[in-house]
Amino acid sequence: MTRHTPLARLVSDFDPDAFDRPAIALRLDVEHNGVEQPVHRHRKGQLVLALSGGVTCTVPKAMWMVPPHHAVWIPGGMPHSNRATDNARIVFLFIAPDAAQMPGDCCTLAISPLVRELIQHLAGQPAAYPLQGPTARLVAVLLEQLAGACVERLYLPISEHPKLRRMAAVLVADPANRRTLAQWAQALAMSDRTLARLVVRETGLTFGRWRQQLHLIVALRQLAAGTSVQQVAGNLGYDSVTAFITMFKKALGHSPTQYFAALR
Repeated sequence: MTRHTPLARLVSDFDPDAFDRPAIALRLDVEHNGVEQPVHRHRKGQLVLALSGGVTCTVPKAMWMVPPHHAVWIPGGMPHSNRATDNARIVFLFIAPDAAQMPGDCCTLAISPLVRELIQHLAGQPAAYPLQGPTARLVAVLLEQLAGACVERLYLPISEHPKLRRMAAVLVADPANRRTLAQWAQALAMSDRTLARLVVRETGLTFGRWRQQLHLIVALRQLAAGTSVQQVAGNLGYDSVTAFITMFKKALGHSPTQYFAALR
């Protein structure tokens, strides 16, 4: 099924648990999406695949970026919300519990061309397809292939601590903000050492590494939406394009151009 709809209306318009099938797919063409899909949950697990543009998935204590040719897996029952870039093309694959050996935790999966085509084909079929027949056999192959997909670590840990939530909200809204740890500590009425320990305890990363991961996620989303490398570097507050490319290459092993060329 394909829908041209604001992402925020999907929850009220479509209930994946209403269909007794091992897997169903929904394709969305997002037009000028300005709000997040509300936090919700369902019994089926959800695979979020970006055909073009970018999607950010927020789950408890983490934010996941979906670059093209990758997907984020959200286990059944987990609260989550999604935000897409304008004019993104997305496919949601909903998988029934125990229908496939999918990861027990939220994660990013690399999607092969075969799996991508199988998912897109399924999205063109009725959600209530026959339990016996070509579509059912296609679903069996698809779920078998997904079980072997490689897991990648493209996510941002987000703490429930109110002061870290406040800091994260500011930096997500303005990733070019270069306030130092000391400056943040002063703004949050904490000592430098206390804030540094809190960030490590709550996210598993130092403040510097956590902000770098945020920059990486924002960069991937903007690059996926077609923003130039030069503009992304400026949007993140880097002094030079070279400094941004160096950060990106250290994190993902390739320059932005090489990374997206490899995905294609």
